Amino acid sequence: MVILGIDPGTARTGYGLIEIEEKDRGWAKPSFLAYGCVETSSTLSNQKRLQEIYKELSKIIKKYQPKAIAIEKIFFFKNAKTIIQVSEARGILLLLVAQKKIPLYEFTPLQVKMDIVGYGRAQKKQVQEMIKELLGLQKIPKPDDAADALAIAVCCSRLIQAQNIGQIS
Repeated sequence: MVILGIDPGTARTGYGLIEIEEKDRGWAKPSFLAYGCVETSSTLSNQKRLQEIYKELSKIIKKYQPKAIAIEKIFFFKNAKTIIQVSEARGILLLLVAQKKIPLYEFTPLQVKMDIVGYGRAQKKQVQEMIKELLGLQKIPKPDDAADALAIAVCCSRLIQAQNIGQIS
């Protein structure tokens, strides 16, 4: 099962793809497929930036055919302008997921940190190190938005595995 994690933003939307496979006695650990960012130019209008995010994530979904998509839920922002822009990007991504009829999972940064590191106030670097280890990567994924997206995907994989315990014969 391919899972797409998304860290939404207008300037940069991170994405991370992992795969989990059912085994006779449970699930295999997640394996890394791809990660990256959709970056938009600040010289573009907001509508064009959102259109670019939609178009690029549509291509990624078409290429990898995820069976689940996990997206970061807005939790808290100090800057009102930032929260509006992230909300707009999230809205476009939620529409895309609904159109593709793919199951959607949403996680706050606190939930992701708790799941990945075991501590809700973990530092970004701690989460990145754990993602590197969990996925057997040579180095920490960069930029941060892509690493966050992989963490969201891993968090989703664990929820899906927990929901399916006992359903594998």
